[in-house]
Amino acid sequence: MKSLDIHKVMQILPHRYPFLLIDRVLDYRPNETLTAIKNVTINEPFFPGHFPHRPVMPGVLVIEAMAQACGLLSYASEEHMPNDKGIFLFVGIDKARFKRQVEPGDQLRFEVKLTRKIRGIWMYEGSAYVGAELACSAELMCAYREFE
Repeated sequence: MKSLDIHKVMQILPHRYPFLLIDRVLDYRPNETLTAIKNVTINEPFFPGHFPHRPVMPGVLVIEAMAQACGLLSYASEEHMPNDKGIFLFVGIDKARFKRQVEPGDQLRFEVKLTRKIRGIWMYEGSAYVGAELACSAELMCAYREFE
């Protein structure tokens, strides 16, 4: 079992507060799967405006967190760290479905599976759960892009 704490996650992902949405990687197998978590708290910067009387995590941020999990698996599979020359970017999404609202106090568990690599595009199936309940699922794509 391979895991990554928040310090290692921050070494790999270029995101920072308030946009770093992965707290820990529970397990991963390079070129196969990764399981990560996000602890959702009332202190998240989006809750005061979404929505003041009934805080709900925006679905696009659940998808973004899933994409960050895909990025972590991409880096773990390539066995290199991000650098000043380029990064893995979220380049596509298909079949996104939202099944459950995510609220303060929930712990999101992301399960992403690499389904194939073709012409530099990494394709994933991703799911987000709260406990055993499916909150969101999607097909995601990442690609490594160098900076000019």
